[in-house]
Amino acid sequence: MRLMEPPDGRPWLLIGLFTISVGLNVVLVTLLWGGPERAADPPDLDTEALVETEVVEPGPGSDVQEPEALDPELEPTPQDIDPNLEVITAHVVHSLARTFQSASPERGDAIAAVYARLFAWDLDLRRDLQAGDAVGIVYDPRGEHPEVHAATYRSQKRGELFRAYRFQAAGDVYPSWWDAEGREVPRRLVGGPIEHYAQVTALLKDRPSHKGMDFKANEGTPVVAALAGTVMRVNWNVANNGYCVELRYDDGVVARMLHLSEVDVKAGQSVRQGVQVGKVGNTGRSTAAHLHYELERAGRIIDPVDYHGVRRRDLTDDDRALLQRGQGAMDAMLSVLDAG
Repeated sequence: MRLMEPPDGRPWLLIGLFTISVGLNVVLVTLLWGGPERAADPPDLDTEALVETEVVEPGPGSDVQEPEALDPELEPTPQDIDPNLEVITAHVVHSLARTFQSASPERGDAIAAVYARLFAWDLDLRRDLQAGDAVGIVYDPRGEHPEVHAATYRSQKRGELFRAYRFQAAGDVYPSWWDAEGREVPRRLVGGPIEHYAQVTALLKDRPSHKGMDFKANEGTPVVAALAGTVMRVNWNVANNGYCVELRYDDGVVARMLHLSEVDVKAGQSVRQGVQVGKVGNTGRSTAAHLHYELERAGRIIDPVDYHGVRRRDLTDDDRALLQRGQGAMDAMLSVLDAG
């Protein structure tokens, strides 16, 4: 594990003893928190507008909340830390992008993008960031995109500590990210077109040129009609859209699902809510498996988040206990640089 912080002024003997202690008190970091996913992010993902936003200076009297103590009964059981995991803790300077570039010049942009994606549901990354806010991340640098195992953000403006821990709940196809109380950090559409996906990698609000919502999922994942309606057309502008389906829901909203691997309906066909219309693919202008979901009403693009509404899941008691044990391991890694 490589800790990325300046060495000056650090009591290295104390940090070495603390690190050894952490190595003997980590619980199932790999087994509980799931292995790396193979579905890469869509090529059109662009969080530059978020991570490049300049921060503002904090006002007087700013304060942040410290993490709660871990229940002693949920202390981690001994297991070695995955040596491939890396840790970054830093204070925001100028922007998220520059903050992570300073800590990791080669991977800073990618780290900033995946980090911003986690907290975009709770923070306005254009307005809430302030110089001096504290960021922390535990991630696996292997692969094209860093895989986040834990992340924290201490906001001076909001006076809150935001946390996200990667954990695969019982019955879930993919891991997700959960807060310390066992509530899912990313929101899910109510009655959306895809049930099982690894992550929402783009929202309509991310940038004006993006007209929909992107779901990262393995090729072949079922895509369904979110509401009853009529198939208007299939497989148009395939060079860009790939295999695709356009539905007109019974309320008049037009839904488009792009980059499919196959289409299971025909133009003119009436479909009930929940009927499979295709499968996630990597066709058209796409270099990784994902679903692009786009909505239009009376010729104007509308936000799927506003149209469907969103929800947050809660873990069961058993899963929450496992999460909190794994949480202790992640918190210990993020606090190593604060020792002494």
